[in-house]
Amino acid sequence: MSTVRPGKTPALVVVDVQVGVMAQSWESRRIIENLARAVKRAREIGVPVIWVQHEADDLPRDSTSWQLVPELAPGFGEKRIYKRFPSSFEETELESHFSRLGTTHVVLAGAQTNWCIRATAYAALERGYDLTLIEDAHTTASIDIGNGSTVEASSIIADFNVAMKWLTYPGRKSGIESTAELRFGATHGNA
Repeated sequence: MSTVRPGKTPALVVVDVQVGVMAQSWESRRIIENLARAVKRAREIGVPVIWVQHEADDLPRDSTSWQLVPELAPGFGEKRIYKRFPSSFEETELESHFSRLGTTHVVLAGAQTNWCIRATAYAALERGYDLTLIEDAHTTASIDIGNGSTVEASSIIADFNVAMKWLTYPGRKSGIESTAELRFGATHGNA
């Protein structure tokens, strides 16, 4: 049984918006623009912004592809979290940073929807955090599954938006908001 975290203290978590990741992602320009708007809004109202960067064999630390996209840069004092697994919680200091901030509500955006965004979303909910997925500020690449079949990125994104809109956990809230309606507060969807 998870600990349900009382309160409504949000943090914006921007996952893996790195040069090498976004170069192959669906509608990356539009997603980066939406992320920039979300980050600006969070900063204006004093919501902490946390930047997550993935490291892997094909995304080596400090390489050009590992860097955050130039349009998005951490502000002074904004935390960076470095990870090696899809979940931003696994073997990182994210949860201890949330504890220091008093974070109870994760507002999530970035890449890639079907890997690191999904793993981080479920990990947040399983650890007792409320979750809002910014529905138009996450992306991924299409996946060739063989035999001439491809799962299109737009379908992966739409499917995950639906899942987060209707997913329920006891005592926690999950939902989606667009960049335009982002409130960093109460979630939409089932609660």
